[in-house]
Amino acid sequence: MKKLKKFDIVLYIIMTTLGFITLIPVLKVVAEALSDPRYVVLGEVGILPKGFTLDTILFVLRRVEFLNSFKVTVIITIVGTLLAMVLTVTAAYPLSKPSFRGRKFFLYIFVFIMLFSAGMVPKYLLFRSLGLINTIWALIFSASFSVFNMFVVKNYFEGLPESVEEAAKIDGASNTKTLLTVVLPMSSPVLATVTLFYGVTYWNSYFSGIMYITDPKLKTLQQYLYDLIKMTSSSDLSATDAEALATLSGDAVRSATILVSTIPILVLYPYLQKYFVKGITIGSVKG
Repeated sequence: MKKLKKFDIVLYIIMTTLGFITLIPVLKVVAEALSDPRYVVLGEVGILPKGFTLDTILFVLRRVEFLNSFKVTVIITIVGTLLAMVLTVTAAYPLSKPSFRGRKFFLYIFVFIMLFSAGMVPKYLLFRSLGLINTIWALIFSASFSVFNMFVVKNYFEGLPESVEEAAKIDGASNTKTLLTVVLPMSSPVLATVTLFYGVTYWNSYFSGIMYITDPKLKTLQQYLYDLIKMTSSSDLSATDAEALATLSGDAVRSATILVSTIPILVLYPYLQKYFVKGITIGSVKG
C-alpha cells in the first residue's frame, strides 16, 4: 500500500509539472497583453505582467475591424451551433431506433460520408452555384453538420431506457413530442458536449472564411488575427496603425487580441466541462 501511495505522489507531481508546462505559453500571452509595451519590446516579460496596463487591450477593443469580426464570429457561432444541433438531433433520433425502416442503409451512407469526403472543390462549386459566396450563410453551412457528432448523439439515445418513451407514447405523445419532452431532457450531458464541440468549431473558423469570403466586413475573428499578425510584422502600415504601434507593441497587440478573443470560450467551458466525460463515454460505447 505504501508503494502505491508513493507512486501516486510521484504521478501527481509529474502530471502537475506537465500541466504547468502547457500553461506557460498561455501565461506568456496574458502577461504580454497586460504589460507595459516598453518591457514587451525589450523582451523582459515572462509569465507575469510587468508594468501592468490595460492600454493594449483597450486599443484592441476600440478597433473597428476587431469589433466587426467579433460580431460576425458571434453570429455564426450562435446561429450555426443552433442549426447544427437541430440537424444532428433530428438525424440521430430516428437512426437510434432499430424499428426505423432503412436504418442500416442510412447508417452505411453516413459512415461512407464520414470516411470519404467530397473535398474542397466540389463544396466550393456547390456554394457558388447556390449564391452563398461572400455571405454569412457560407460560414454557417460550412460546418453545420458533423457525422461523428451525430453518431455520438445517436449512441447516447440508444442507451436511454425505452420504457420511458413507451410510457410517453401510451399517453398519446407523438414522436416529436417524445423527443422534445422526454428524450432531450434526459440527454443533457451529450447535448452539452456536442454543443460545445460545434461552438468551438465555429468560433475557431478560419479556413471557411479563406475559402468563401473576400468581403472584409464578413471576416471572422480568426481571419482578423491572421491579418493582424501580418500587419504588425509588415512595414506597410497606415498612419493610424503606425502611430499606435509606435506607442504600444506589435507583440503586445497580438497577445491582447488573442486574449480577448479567447475569453468567451474560457468563460463558457467550465459550465459544460462537467458533461464532457459522461457525454462522450456513454455516447461512444454502443455502436
